[in-house]
Amino acid sequence: MTQPAAVVDIDGTVADVRHRLHLLAGAPTHDDWVRFFEAAGADPVLKAGATLARELAADHPIVWLTGRPERVRGLTEDWLRTHELPAGRLLMQGSEDRRLARHVKLEHLHQLSAAGGVALVVDDDPRVVELVSAAGYRTQLADWLPWRSVLTGVPR
Repeated sequence: MTQPAAVVDIDGTVADVRHRLHLLAGAPTHDDWVRFFEAAGADPVLKAGATLARELAADHPIVWLTGRPERVRGLTEDWLRTHELPAGRLLMQGSEDRRLARHVKLEHLHQLSAAGGVALVVDDDPRVVELVSAAGYRTQLADWLPWRSVLTGVPR
């Protein structure tokens, strides 16, 4: 039997996005979101999130589940390696997918659950945690960085 995965978000969980939040001020456009995600390579690592991810990796395969668009896959993979975070499958949102990230994440979780199980989901967005918890998944809110609702916009 396959070991259930520990599913970990990136932005606000292991990546400190505060330096790029200004790019989403006001009513962000598609171009603002593009710049926001392209700036992710400069994110500092969040020590609490990185520590938790490494602890979870000792007992579970890691799956990185992010609302980042597929077009920044290479940048994201490089960032995870640079910060020596555990290797794992990276699930992203389609670059043209305009659905709310929390709904895309729940869809990915259902697929992961069917393929081998989900031990824990760690995310900084309280709405993600509420949604996936209501769907029966064990969750942990990444509350070590103040959560910003600006990250819930749809254009990506």
